[in-house]
Amino acid sequence: MSTEASTRAIVAAMLANLGIAVAKFAGFLVTRSSSLLAESVHSVADTGNQVLLLFGGRRSRRPATRLHQFGHGRERFFWAFVVAIILFSLGALFAIYEGIEKVLHPHPIDSAPWAIGILAVSILLEANSFRTAVRESRPLKGEATWWGFIRRSRNPELPVVLLEDIGALVGLVLALIAITVAVVTGNGVFDGVGSIVIGVLLGVIAAVLAVEMKSLLIGESATPEAEARIAAAVSGSPRVDTVISLRTQHLGPEEVLVAAKVQFDADLTMAELADVIDLVEARVRGAEPTATRILIDPVVVRHDRPPVDGPWAGLPEAGD
Repeated sequence: MSTEASTRAIVAAMLANLGIAVAKFAGFLVTRSSSLLAESVHSVADTGNQVLLLFGGRRSRRPATRLHQFGHGRERFFWAFVVAIILFSLGALFAIYEGIEKVLHPHPIDSAPWAIGILAVSILLEANSFRTAVRESRPLKGEATWWGFIRRSRNPELPVVLLEDIGALVGLVLALIAITVAVVTGNGVFDGVGSIVIGVLLGVIAAVLAVEMKSLLIGESATPEAEARIAAAVSGSPRVDTVISLRTQHLGPEEVLVAAKVQFDADLTMAELADVIDLVEARVRGAEPTATRILIDPVVVRHDRPPVDGPWAGLPEAGD
């Protein structure tokens, strides 16, 4: 369901941005507005970004190979990271450059009603794309805040589309304000200032996306809720004494590697131990369907083993 929701949000955003980019470029040719040109490049970059996200989703579904034995699920993380770089280089830097050029060499806005009308229509189209992204994200967000969802989601596409849409909407409003002020005052410098502000906004969004996608590329654990379900499934299984350690890592948005060191009843025979491990794996998959790779390391009782306080003992929290 996560993949389907991501695809719907991406397609909606791509179609909206493609139509908006054409309209903005047409408006720029008529008005010569710097803010409108910056927004045009922004929409073109966003359209390309959505194509890359769809491309990454397609490549992530390739089967495992000898070289990539856990599959290609992280392709989605990689292409989302590329999107952040493109948003910064094509969107933010171009908008700032164009804004500085307009501040240094200002000229009045031509055909202001065209520019304002195009921006108003673009806002409506972008708002519809944003509404689709919000609707598809709600089931995954749960009770978390939207900022918490963007920071903690293991799904790369929905946070990217949400932030892109937010940036586009705010950028359109800023462009509308900048053009209106430039027309009212007759000073084209305000148009350039609007472009610079749009560039800074895109740069901040790109930086947030880059940080989050880098973390996913390195390999994030399952969410605390998912880890709790996995730990409960293991510790609650018959003939399990203690979960000594538990480690998880996302191989893709819907694929989690689980590695657990588990102490079982000491009187189990080898055949019984094999059956119990199979049961533990089945319980884990039932509790957390994203646990696609499960490695159970059975251990015997050792009285000289240092005490372990919980399955994640010894691991620092994020940022430590």
